[in-house]
Amino acid sequence: MIIDTHCHIYNSEMENAEEIIKEAAKMDMHIILNGTDSVSNKEILELSEKYENVHAALGYFYTLADEITDEDISLLDKQLESDKVIAVGEIGIDYYHGKDNKDRQMELFEKMLELAEKHNLPVIVHSRKAIQDTFDILKKHDVVGSMHSYNGSAEMAQEFIKLGFYIGIGGPVTHNNNKKIRKMLKRIDINHILVETDSPYLPPEEKRGEKNTPMNLKYITGKIAEEMDMDEDKVIEITTENAQTLFKI
Repeated sequence: MIIDTHCHIYNSEMENAEEIIKEAAKMDMHIILNGTDSVSNKEILELSEKYENVHAALGYFYTLADEITDEDISLLDKQLESDKVIAVGEIGIDYYHGKDNKDRQMELFEKMLELAEKHNLPVIVHSRKAIQDTFDILKKHDVVGSMHSYNGSAEMAQEFIKLGFYIGIGGPVTHNNNKKIRKMLKRIDINHILVETDSPYLPPEEKRGEKNTPMNLKYITGKIAEEMDMDEDKVIEITTENAQTLFKI
């Protein structure tokens, strides 16, 4: 068994989503689908009801910070009551394209964290060019979770780990020009790492230019094993146990 802890395999993102889910099931692969809006959240709930290897993480992405309503929050609050939901995500803040609405992004992030606390669920956090603000907000809340597609320093990774967070490692670890992540890997323990693909995004180096799928996890676990001087089967075993512990799968 292996767990892809972050992907977007649903019809509004991939036309062959259910074919991929079935293929993953044949490989004893469980996948955590991450919602970003009301459409994807609904799709994910339906898929998690239909397939045993699909687990639901529901949330509102930072891109909705300027338009989210109380009604939207109430809808998500209700959806999180489903026993198919194992996390609140994908949520977070992102300053890559600018900080014009950073206050509203942070406000939405806080609301998502409050829902996670209410439902006693872990969170799956997106943070881009906003690591310090992300950390400062998380430490105010009683939550644990995953730092999705982490690209910060080893020092900050250790700080997130102290808060009870795991470090999500995906396709970028294989990219030839991304020495930063590989360097960071050497300074954290495998017991704090999760593997993910972010499918259909962020394909590994070997699949550049293609839509990513959970089946590409092998390139990620292979690179982690190489960088951490470990047996790949051990990497799979430990990261799977990490995901099971965090998400109660």
